[in-house]
This record gives sequence, structure tokens and C-alpha cells, in this order.
Amino acid sequence: MSDTLSTVILGIIEGITEFLPISSTGHLLIAERFLGERSELFNVTIQAGAILAIVLIYWRRLLGLLTRFNEPASRDYLMKLVVAFLITATGGFIATRLGWKLPESVLPIALTTLIGGILILVIEAYVARQPVSDVVTWKVAVWVGLCQILAAVFPGTSRSASTIFAAMLVGLTLRPAATEFAFLVGIPTMFAATAYEFLKHRHEAAGEDWNAVAVGVVVSAVVAFIAVKWLLRYVQSHRFTVFAWYRIVLGVALLAAIGAGVMR
Repeated sequence: MSDTLSTVILGIIEGITEFLPISSTGHLLIAERFLGERSELFNVTIQAGAILAIVLIYWRRLLGLLTRFNEPASRDYLMKLVVAFLITATGGFIATRLGWKLPESVLPIALTTLIGGILILVIEAYVARQPVSDVVTWKVAVWVGLCQILAAVFPGTSRSASTIFAAMLVGLTLRPAATEFAFLVGIPTMFAATAYEFLKHRHEAAGEDWNAVAVGVVVSAVVAFIAVKWLLRYVQSHRFTVFAWYRIVLGVALLAAIGAGVMR
């Protein structure tokens, strides 16, 4: 397989999985087992394409929040986004100082993918019995901030899954509202994480194939835009159970592959 084709495939995987509740980190690590390992700088930079896509989708919402700070509702929502981000940033800084690092073996990805799928089914069953609410409380903001840290520590957890279901579990039961808050919190979080990782791996820049990186960024941005627009329509009238079953099937398949010695 040519480098260009493998780059396109990795960009597609990043674009699809970054905001769907199925884990981009886990999928990229698995894909690189077959397509060839890429540098951390490559993986970090193509993530920027997915971030750009979410900014383009929410630019009106973001502009409204930033220019209507005098309105109580906008100010309250923006402050909750900021608090959620600061909780994540603080937790991420502590995790970095403690030397926590994402493992690169398939076993933890398989386990978190499987367990995450089961948890989605449990949470969906619980939320179905709760009153519908689109109110973002401070409790929601705190738990979303805390649960974003999980994705930084456990590959396969999924940042979007951990934040969406944290919000739903603590009262933001309207799925579109939970999804929007999770995605908006993800913008500064992902920008900060990407900038930090880019600076950390900038020494790799001289040997990086920047043409391949550019292709990956563009593909990731286009695919992420399509994937998020689809998801926002989907959650208007559907639960997340399809993603739960996908995770369960993938997790079991990965465990079987590990057991057979195909992956490790």
C-alpha cells in the first residue's frame, strides 16, 4: 500500500472517530498495526483537522457566546464551559507530571472499548427512565471536565463518549444538548492538548513528511465535518446504543485477536 493511500485512510479514521463515541486514539493505534506506525507529530497534527471541522460547525454558537457575555444565559453557559475546561487542564497537567502515558498495546484498548460499550447500554437504560432536561448545571460542567481526563489516561475510552455520557448521567438527559456541551468543551481541550503535544514533539519536525501531514489534516477535517453533521442529526431522534454494540463487537474481536496471537 502506498504512503499516500495509508495517509488518507488514517485521516478518514481520525475524522470519523474523533467525535463519535468510539475513540479515535484506539482506532488509530490499531490501524497503525496494519498501515505502518506514524510519528506522534503526525498523529497530533492530523487531529487539528478534526478540531477545525468542529469549529466550523459551531462558529455561530461560539460567536454568540463570546459576543453576548452581557446576557445571563450566555454568560452562565460560557462560564460552565470554562470551568469544565480548567478541570480537564488541571487534571491533564497532574497526569503529565506524574508520568502517566497512554499504553500502546492493544489489550487496554480492547478492554476499555468493550467496557465502554457495556456502560453506554447501562447509561442509556438509566437515562430512559429519567425526565428530559436540557439544563446545563454546574454538576454537569464539573463531571464533564473530570471525565475528559479519562480519555487522556485510558486509550479506547473516547473523549466524546466519556463527556456525553457523564453529562447525561448527571442530569443533562436531552442527547442533543449533552452532545453540544461535550463538543464545545472539546474545542479548547483539544486545541490545548494538540498544541502541547506539538511542542513536545517539535524535534521530529525536520524529518517529518509535511506533504503527508497536509493530506492527513485535510482528509481528517472533511471527514470529521461530515461525521459530526451526521451525528448531530442522528441524536435528534436516536439513542447511542448502535455505538455501544459496535464497541462491544470490536472489543470482543480485539480480545479474540489477542488470544489468537494475531495482535498484542
